[in-house]
Amino acid sequence: MEMQNKKVICKDKDGNDYEIAAQQLKFRPSVYGVIVRDGKILLSRQWDGYDFPGGGVNLGERIEEALRREVWEETGFEVRPSGLLTCVDDFHKMTFDGTYVQSILVYYSCVITGGELTKENFDAAAREIDYMNLAEWVDLADIGKVRLYNPIRDVKAQILDNLKNGNQTC
Repeated sequence: MEMQNKKVICKDKDGNDYEIAAQQLKFRPSVYGVIVRDGKILLSRQWDGYDFPGGGVNLGERIEEALRREVWEETGFEVRPSGLLTCVDDFHKMTFDGTYVQSILVYYSCVITGGELTKENFDAAAREIDYMNLAEWVDLADIGKVRLYNPIRDVKAQILDNLKNGNQTC
C-alpha cells in the first residue's frame, strides 16, 4: 500500500477513534519509568486516571536523559534505569493541541536514587499543572481497577510476571 493512501486509527485519551491519513502524523518518541516498591507501583495522576511517569524525548536528548528528566518532573524522584522492559508503538491524538502522533514508547524499570514525591517540577511549557496531580503509589493488586492512559498491556504483564517470580523491582 502506498504511504500517501495509508490510513491509521488514532485514539484520544477517552478511547475515541479517529481515522486519519498517515501523512498527518507527527513522530513522537517517548520513554516511561516503571517503579515498583513494596508491592506498589508509582503512577502519575492524570485527568481521571493514571499513567507511568514519563513523556516525550526532546531533540538532542538521549533516551535515558529523557527518562530521568520526565520522572523527576512528574514525581520529584531521581532514578536510575535498571533494565529495559519493552518497547511498543501507538497512534494517538494529543489532548491539548489535537495533533495526531505516532509514538514509540520505551519502558524501563527504574530504581529511586533520591528526591521526594512532589508536583513542584511539573513542566509549565507542557501545561502539566492543568491535567496532572501528585503521583501516587498504587497497590499492584489494584492496578486492574484504575484507568490507565497508556498502552501498557505488555508492561503490565511483564510487571505481574516478575512479581509472581518474586522480583519486586522488575
